[in-house]
This record gives sequence, C-alpha cells and structure tokens, in this order.
Amino acid sequence: MRTAEKRSEPAVADTVEMKLEVIVIPVSDVDRAKRFYGELGWRLDIDYVNGDDYRVVQFTPSGSGCSIIFGKNVTTATPGSMRGLHLVVSDIRAACGELTRRGIEVSEPFHDAGGIFHHASTKGMVNGPNPQRKSYASYASFSDPDGNGWVFQEVTARLTGHIEPGDNSFTPELTNVVRRAEVTRHLELSWMNDALDRQRAGRL
Repeated sequence: MRTAEKRSEPAVADTVEMKLEVIVIPVSDVDRAKRFYGELGWRLDIDYVNGDDYRVVQFTPSGSGCSIIFGKNVTTATPGSMRGLHLVVSDIRAACGELTRRGIEVSEPFHDAGGIFHHASTKGMVNGPNPQRKSYASYASFSDPDGNGWVFQEVTARLTGHIEPGDNSFTPELTNVVRRAEVTRHLELSWMNDALDRQRAGRL
C-alpha cells in the first residue's frame, strides 16, 4: 500500500502545548487594586513584598486557569493602559448582576451587529445581548480603578475549529468563518503531506 493510502487524515506537525498562565496588569496604587480585585471575589494567591521597590500581587478569577499579577516594578506599562481583557461567563446577565451586587460598575450587555467580535469603538454595537444568545456573541464591560478594561463574553458552547452540520450554537457569520478556515487548514495540510510524499519518493 502506498504511503498516501495509509493515511486517513492529513498529518499534523507536533506542537508544544502552551497555556496562558499570567497577565500582568499595570496599576498606580497596589493596595487600591488589591481591594478592587478582592471585591470581585477573585482568589488572592500571593502578596509578596521585598523592600520598598518590589511587590507582587497575584489574583485568579473564579474558575480560571489564568491569573493576573500587579504590583510594584513588575511592568513598565502605563497604569490603566490594558484593554480588552476578556472573561468568559456562561450567563452575561447573571455576571453583570453579580458585579452590581458587589458595588462594581458594569455596562449593560451588548452585542456586535457583525456577529464575529465586538469593535474597539462603539461601531456596530447594539444594546442588549445577542437576541438568540449565540455563544461568543454577547458582552459587557467594566474597568478597574486605573482604567484597565475588562470584558465579559458569554460562551455557552466552545469553538474547536470544527462546527458540525446543524449546530446552531454560534452566529451565522462566525459559523461561516470557522468553516472556511477549516477547509483552508485541511487544504494546507494536504499540500504539506503531498510535498512530504514527493520528498520521500525522491529518496527511494
């Protein structure tokens, strides 16, 4: 049997697993930031001080595998300059209600008219969650005392790079983009496999 016939799926190159671990947040007042993130209900992991010019505070959001760090001399970024930090929630209205009960100001839910991802500005922004509550399509925003910007994103079904026929969990726009990307990915992998087969055949 030829090499091409033995392979039912295109070969995928080995990749090193990479997981997002920490995001460093620039703040001007460490104690104030510590109070804010504590009021969010996030877990305080460490508050390490070494002298007068070094401090590391780490919090982990509820249910998250990624943490945040802020402190003194942990980043040269301007305090309040972080934007678009997304927190996945299963119910956008419940998440907003939780922040409101904790005394933290949060926007009303909104969605983007384009159906893919929200714009950086108010362009395409429509008040209220996605009418069909499609996964990845509803948002709400809030900021810490320095102005670092956070966004809730409602996710009820995960994208895996493949969407089954009849799966209506996502907006039509997002579904079309993901399916086109999958086709392109398979074509590229097939081309790579064909090139490898030709290389092997040339060595025989």
